[in-house]
Amino acid sequence: MSRSPFAGQARRDPAGYTAPVTAKAQHSAGFVRGLGPLNGTLLVAGNMIGSGIFIVSADIARQVGSGGWLLVVWLIAGLLTLIAALSYGELAAMYPASGGQYVYLREAFGPLCAFLYGWALFLVIQSGTIAAVAVAFAKFTGVLWPLIAPTVLLVDGGSIELPLIGALSLSISTQQGVAIAATLALTAVNMRGLRGGRLIQDVFTIAKLAALLALIGLGLRYVGRAPEAALHAPGFWTACVENTPIGGTVLLLAVGTALVGALFSSDAWNNVGFAADEMVNPVRNVPLCMALGVALVIVVYLLANLAYLAALPLADIQQAEQDRVAIAAARVLIGDMGEVVMSVAIMIATFGCMNGMILAGARVYWSMAKDGLFFAGAGRLNAAGVPGAALLAQAAWIVVLTLPRTYDATTASYSNLYGNLLDYIIFGVLLFYVLTMTSLFVLRRRQPLRPRPVRAWGYPWSTAFYILAALVICAVLLLADKTRLNALMGLIVIASGLPVYAAWRRVARRA
Repeated sequence: MSRSPFAGQARRDPAGYTAPVTAKAQHSAGFVRGLGPLNGTLLVAGNMIGSGIFIVSADIARQVGSGGWLLVVWLIAGLLTLIAALSYGELAAMYPASGGQYVYLREAFGPLCAFLYGWALFLVIQSGTIAAVAVAFAKFTGVLWPLIAPTVLLVDGGSIELPLIGALSLSISTQQGVAIAATLALTAVNMRGLRGGRLIQDVFTIAKLAALLALIGLGLRYVGRAPEAALHAPGFWTACVENTPIGGTVLLLAVGTALVGALFSSDAWNNVGFAADEMVNPVRNVPLCMALGVALVIVVYLLANLAYLAALPLADIQQAEQDRVAIAAARVLIGDMGEVVMSVAIMIATFGCMNGMILAGARVYWSMAKDGLFFAGAGRLNAAGVPGAALLAQAAWIVVLTLPRTYDATTASYSNLYGNLLDYIIFGVLLFYVLTMTSLFVLRRRQPLRPRPVRAWGYPWSTAFYILAALVICAVLLLADKTRLNALMGLIVIASGLPVYAAWRRVARRA
């Protein structure tokens, strides 16, 4: 039986029960418990709602070829996410300490598994997502100010040819400049203490929920007004690929690959657990916020897609310019101003999403540093009671990920390299979710007497169902031609943490 290296000491947590102290609990005195249940719920919702809901439906509609199956994909993704959130509640109540999923994996499977998760989180999952959302913020800012564009250069360094990559651009565009400026500005605010980051998160999450609800309201009022809209089209429930009906294994593969976009538009709900030491009564509120935030976003996502289907023909959803389905719907619902209004809404959504992920991610690297598995300075809190060095390290890496671009001379277009990394890591993220859900079984066997003030809803059947469903999606990603290479590359990215783990362990032993 393996035990945490920090077991054997005891503390009285806010719920009133005695539980072993983890490394994070020992070092949490400097944190400010300034997140209440409303703040936590808004953190969950704000981190989930980035740019995905405004664009991903186009790709899903292309893959399943049906308005009905578009809704089914979002519904499946929502149910899986809700099952995960309700299951994570048990872990969050057992280990109410900063680091969240990193802590759960460490307690169940040991420091190596936890480190590989934290390494992937820093290298790509969290940092790469923030970089992508930052560029999305800049991209939609460019709708209002055309000078903010990938082809308008602040620095023109030409390009160099590299094997496997192609033409690597040495330029920096105004779009990248805005993305980097937003990242640094939000990092600076969060370094000044929890209060600023919390205020931005609350205000921007409420604003983007209001914008989405307005779009939904207009879309639902439009039901029946456009006979050509996807909602009223014949074959609403007939899945198609290139106008050919599909079923059986082909449909399973189509739904499985389509779920990737919906699942990762619904991701980052677990980030509230990263900041557990800053929650008021985390034993109660972290699980509660996970459940409420996820349930709220699922409903909003389903209604938003219903609004798209009520306003647009399926072909218009599939062929929306740059996949901007929300803008296409807004043009129909409110006229020529739709593009500007929705661009502002997406700017609000992405800016708030960036803030929440910047706030939460640094707490994981702080936890890793406390275990001797990250830069030592990242394990210290600054005078404002936040992990300032971890925030700075995270910001620096986000900037690094934002800069590299490839250039296609044929189309005179640029693409960001972090996009490839995000495609690679999707498979690995699902595996980490599977491992974390499996930890419920492991910890119930290994620590049967440990108090569980919150228990996973529907355990063991709902938990087992999630694990099975996620493994099926992983199998689909490995079997599908267009995702197989990305899945294998994701495993390589995660495996790159093995020598780094060994190096940090050697450093920790010498210290």
